[in-house]
Formats: sequence, C-alpha cells, structure tokens
Amino acid sequence: MNTARNVVIVGSGPAGLTAAIYAARANLAPLVIEGEPSSTSDQPGGQLMLTTDVENFPGFPDGIMGPELMQNFRRQAERFGAEFLTEKATKVDLAVRPFRIWVRDTMYESDAVIVSTGARSLMLGLEAETRLIGHGLSTCATCDGFFFRGQHIAVVGGGDSALEEATFLTRFADKVTVIHRRDELRASKIMQDRAFANPKIEFLWNTVVSDLVGQEKLEGAVVQDALTGATRTLPVTGLFVAIGHRPNTDLFAGILDTDEAGYLVTRPRSTATNIEGVFACGDVQDHTYRQAVTAAGSGCMASIDAERWLEAQHSSPT
Repeated sequence: MNTARNVVIVGSGPAGLTAAIYAARANLAPLVIEGEPSSTSDQPGGQLMLTTDVENFPGFPDGIMGPELMQNFRRQAERFGAEFLTEKATKVDLAVRPFRIWVRDTMYESDAVIVSTGARSLMLGLEAETRLIGHGLSTCATCDGFFFRGQHIAVVGGGDSALEEATFLTRFADKVTVIHRRDELRASKIMQDRAFANPKIEFLWNTVVSDLVGQEKLEGAVVQDALTGATRTLPVTGLFVAIGHRPNTDLFAGILDTDEAGYLVTRPRSTATNIEGVFACGDVQDHTYRQAVTAAGSGCMASIDAERWLEAQHSSPT
C-alpha cells in the first residue's frame, strides 16, 4: 500500500466515511484508517455498529440496521477509490509537512488529515451491557425512544443530558424512572423543574444499577440502594444510560486544541482545527447534536474544506 497520501482520514463512522466518499470522488485517493473491530472506543463504523434499527436517517423510510447502513457507506467510498486500513492509528506528528501518521511500525505521510474518531458514551461497566446494547439498552433517546412506546423505561444519570433524555422519552413511554446515585441532581434548575413537573417521571435517589436482566433483550434492571445495599429488580424494558460522553481524542492530546470537555475545537463555519491542513468532523468535535445525519454532513464539510485547502496549497507560488 502506498504510504504517501493526499488525505488520510482517521476514523470511520458516518463522518469519516462521508468524508471518504467526497474525497474519493474528488480524486484525492484517501486512505481511511478505520480502527479495529475489537476496539470499543473507535471501532470501524463507529457507534452505529452497536445500533439495531435506525429509523431517522433520511432515505430509508422503513429503517435500516446500523451495521448495514455503515457497510453501505463503506462500499460507496470504496467504489470511488477510497482505501481502508482496518487498524488503529497509534501516533501522529502534525508538526511536520507532510503530516505523519503511524499504524504500529508503519508510517503514512499525508498532505491533509481529517479526524473523525468520534466519541463514546460512558457506560455503567456491567458485563451484560455488551450483550444488551441495542436490545433494550441505549445511549440515545432521540435515536431509540420511538421503540419504547407505551413501556416503562429508565434513565441513568443526574445531569442535564439525563433529564433531557427522560423528558423526551415521556413522549413515548408510559413511565420513565430516573435512577441517580446521589440524593440531588447536577442538572440546571430549569431542567429539574421540568422533570419534577412531568407526571410521567419518577426518581430513584441514592440508587445505582448493579446488573441487567435478560439474554436477548432487556427484561429488567437490578438496582441497589447506595445507602443500605438492598437490591431489587426494576421491571423496565428499556434503559438509557446518560452519564456523559468522552471524545476519542487521546491520539491528538496536546497537539490539537480542545474545549473544556475534551472535544476538538474547529473554527466557526469551518471544520479546520488549529493546525492548517488538519480538519475535524463528527462527534469528536460535536457534543450538541450527536446524530448520524449531522456527523455525515460535517464529514462532507471536512472533505470539501480539505480539498479546497489542498488546491490552494498546490496553486500557491513556491
């Protein structure tokens, strides 16, 4: 494989694969370092590989499975000439031109880099999570709330995101139980007021989820009183974990600018980072929307930004 590239794309969720489609169609012959299948943080295809039915991606009126959607993205990029490396990038040097990206002992050089490593939802650390994610266990109410119409579901967390998810889920569920490990919420007062005023929302204070019930789908959550240690099974058919997200930016720590939450900072109305020729898209720089369609849109933007930047470099006098 050629190690000198016009564009290297690090990450392969909706943002990275859309960037690959556009870059390949622009004859930039991008290399996509898509991650490792065993990786929980930046696996090929991103978080949609853990999602079953996707019903809110435009163009699929009957819905589509998350892995199938990502495979379609990948095939489309390959059709136009994108190449894929199913490995994790292990080191980068963005202080030199061309940029250098290592995959273990192999170094790739690139004139431009697009970072689309995504973010991962913080989980509870239970063994059953791997088995039940996408089968009653979710980290996205706007993605999956529709599937829990008329059911009793629970949300774990105590911040703004948790209460926003709980309030949204009352559109579908008959009852939403917010499980919080403390006796007071971290959420803003306005979010608390809305949740407390909602007749469909109840709270379990000083409580943690210690286990999940069900083999092929969620049938209940074992909750434990943090003060007494007593346990019981909450008969919920859906559990939404809303304890935060963590962007996958370790590879770029101290190199690319981040905000206070660790997300990559891009310029206003642009995907450009603080280093010229390096662009970022998708959930690694977006902690507001976190949707497949917005990630794909920003991947398109990053590819166009990179193409225009490369064209400007090549047309500049030496």
